[in-house]
Amino acid sequence: MHIEQNILDKVNEWLTPIFDEKTKKAINEMMTSSPKDLEESFYKNLEFGTGGMRGIMGVGTNRINKYTLGKNTQGLSNYLKKCFPDDKLKVAIAYDCRHNSDTLAKVVADVFSANGIQVYLFSDMRTTPQLSFTVKHLQCHAGIVLTASHNPPEYNGYKVYWQDGGQLVPPQDGEIIELIEALNYNEIKFDADESLILYIDKDADDAFVKSTLENASFNTPAKAKENLKIVYTSLHGTSIKSIPEVLQKAGYINVNIVKEQAIPDGDFPTVKSPNPEEPEALAMALALAEKTDADLVVGTDPDSDRLGVAVRNTEGKMILLNGNQTMVLMTAFLLEQWKRAGNISGTEFIGSTIVSTPMMLELATAYGVECKIGLTGFKWIAKFIKDFPNQKFIGGGEESFGFMVGDAVRDKDAVGATLLICEIAAQAKANGSSLYKELLNLYVDNGFYKESLLSLIKKGISGLEEIGKMMTNLRENPILEINYQRVVCIEDYENSTSKNMLSQEIESLAIPKSNVLIYYLEDGSKICARPSGTEPKIKFYFSVNTSLDKVENAKIVEKQLDEKIKNIISGMNLL
Repeated sequence: MHIEQNILDKVNEWLTPIFDEKTKKAINEMMTSSPKDLEESFYKNLEFGTGGMRGIMGVGTNRINKYTLGKNTQGLSNYLKKCFPDDKLKVAIAYDCRHNSDTLAKVVADVFSANGIQVYLFSDMRTTPQLSFTVKHLQCHAGIVLTASHNPPEYNGYKVYWQDGGQLVPPQDGEIIELIEALNYNEIKFDADESLILYIDKDADDAFVKSTLENASFNTPAKAKENLKIVYTSLHGTSIKSIPEVLQKAGYINVNIVKEQAIPDGDFPTVKSPNPEEPEALAMALALAEKTDADLVVGTDPDSDRLGVAVRNTEGKMILLNGNQTMVLMTAFLLEQWKRAGNISGTEFIGSTIVSTPMMLELATAYGVECKIGLTGFKWIAKFIKDFPNQKFIGGGEESFGFMVGDAVRDKDAVGATLLICEIAAQAKANGSSLYKELLNLYVDNGFYKESLLSLIKKGISGLEEIGKMMTNLRENPILEINYQRVVCIEDYENSTSKNMLSQEIESLAIPKSNVLIYYLEDGSKICARPSGTEPKIKFYFSVNTSLDKVENAKIVEKQLDEKIKNIISGMNLL
């Protein structure tokens, strides 16, 4: 096959003495036996997306390896020195259970230390939320976590956090990328100053657990905690390092752990995907829940920022909640706790994203607080906390199974969220209710909102082109009617415009630019199209709603909403 000259130029650079023999050998093998893989490995540079830099491990500019991470870290080191010229620079580094995460974390630590930067490196795998907390707790200038979240085993990633414990946001990310792109590989300092690498563990753990207990506990009676039957699975990930201890110290003693999935393992041998968004991932936990007559199932992804929740419905059957449902349950509970404590003055806010349920706006209105809506990714919610210091952040989430309780952690936090959902479930059960009944009551009070996500996987160079064409077509040839409902408004976040399709009036959007399109229909339905920033897929988010007069009619109404989503997908020819 023919390989473009610009790709060959990159390949030839990686065959120079700057790179180690193992890397050069792997490239030479690809050149002879797999030129297609060679092209995929070098046709572009890995970029920062909504969740940092994430990709397949291997050699090349489009892969996670010693050199791509070394270059990132050198660029970040240069940027830190530019931003804080008079400070003694400090960074914290954590890593998850994935293959090579520990060795890649040490490479990153080596480069920072070689640049004269003090490094606090966790001695073993830890959760992403703990890294976010530790950056603030140790007053670091930045933090790194090596993780690919819920991606398949061949992936790894590099997430960057700033002083506030939140992920990088514009313009910092762009400025750092410029510095990285301007670097040559021979400028990376790999020779560690071991005296600047300090390994951390128990003290950092204790501080994180203490903070979690303070932020996510809400006066639940001890008896109520003891009566709640919980099944928990870490899906072979890092949350096993935090969640059992947090639950035990909080007083939850009736916790059954899925033993087969409790051992950290980057191959994730018992699941197709270690993603709690996928029903299959929680199959073993659900089986254990039936065996133990559990009230609640919680499963977390490998780096413990996302959680999946299953509860018993009105018929006693275990069902999985989606991310929007767990988000509104937790947000409504927090708002009620703040209200009862007399802490709502009108200067508080909750946070959500443009692809999440509009029901968050209804909850905010009901409690007299603001709901700030940002782009996809918790870095935008963290940015709200930083940008509005005179407003108090209560909590917030997004549809992709993430939630943040208070501002001690500035990223989605499955550790705090697990404790919070247990608090809600325990109190509900003690009052003769359940999590599911509480959710239905919220639908009666605020409207029944139902969401669904459709992800279309498009791999490689051709997949990227196909995703681009789909977005271009939706922009240049907008759909005017879907499921017999007129499209009344189209928001284009790449062009920062909101167009009224009935009057043709155009308004500006204040949210930062992003490759996202949202269609609003006249019946209140919402459809969002968004290419993933970290995975080879395009995502379509659907939200429909109607009123629910009483809990007893929930099943009928939900069926109607499910049918509406199905008709929208069909009407858009997405399947």
